[in-house]
Amino acid sequence: MLQKDLIKRIRRLEITTKKVVSALLAGAYHSVFKGRGMAFSEVRQYHPGDEVRTIDWNVTARMNDAYVKVFTEERELTVMLLVDVSASEEFGSKVQPKSELAAEVAAQIAFSAIANNDRVGLILFSDQVEKVVPPRKGKKHVLRVVSDILSFKPRHKGTNLAAGLTFLSHAARRKTVTFLISDFLADKYEQPLRIVARKHDVVPVVIRDPLEDQFPALGLAELEDPETGERWLIDTSDPRIRGRFAAEMKKRREDRTKLFQRLQLDHVELRAGEDHSLALQRFFRARARRMAA
Repeated sequence: MLQKDLIKRIRRLEITTKKVVSALLAGAYHSVFKGRGMAFSEVRQYHPGDEVRTIDWNVTARMNDAYVKVFTEERELTVMLLVDVSASEEFGSKVQPKSELAAEVAAQIAFSAIANNDRVGLILFSDQVEKVVPPRKGKKHVLRVVSDILSFKPRHKGTNLAAGLTFLSHAARRKTVTFLISDFLADKYEQPLRIVARKHDVVPVVIRDPLEDQFPALGLAELEDPETGERWLIDTSDPRIRGRFAAEMKKRREDRTKLFQRLQLDHVELRAGEDHSLALQRFFRARARRMAA
């Protein structure tokens, strides 16, 4: 991508994201992700109804009056964007490929994070980790992150969710909020996802294309696996073939959803060609309601 075109795309993303960021921060983003813990803030005089366990006995003894410790939540978070850049992400039957949708979603999350004074990091992976940007604060840093997502050319085509998850597990010592953005067209990632979810707040973001749910009846068509290069000649007008494909993809979705439920992971599914901003807002609001229940 030419530098001039890249700058235009980043600027367009920044402008279109502002409204979404405001909506997320006004409602759910701040409340649905907890900080690292409670930090001591100050001491003040005891008031009736204060928790007795918060009394600072040293200060109380010196002042000859009851004083309590006041704690505030450490709000600063580390947000990691774990983004799939495998060849299957380049597929797109609508106006945009899945990779572009993934980049837009990542940008919205990143701008939301820095508006809330959180740090943002990036891990791009295919069948291995391709690029790592350590988490930092600030608009300049996030613009770099977005630029990397939009312009990066992966060296490998395959998908290995386990590789990205395992790298995060070893690299991130403190708890992070991790958005795992992928089409999840992969296998054997349950165990590493389980390990990462024990320590980090993981939000799977599933990127889907409508054509991956159901073949249209187009007659004979040559299909190619973008990751392996394998090709097949298929009669897409045959209802049995379309039926088997639809059934297999439905099973994949159901198995994936059951896995997220077992691991108690809130997830969001986004389809190319739909308003993903609204889908993200619905997700944040639904998570906020669940956490408040």
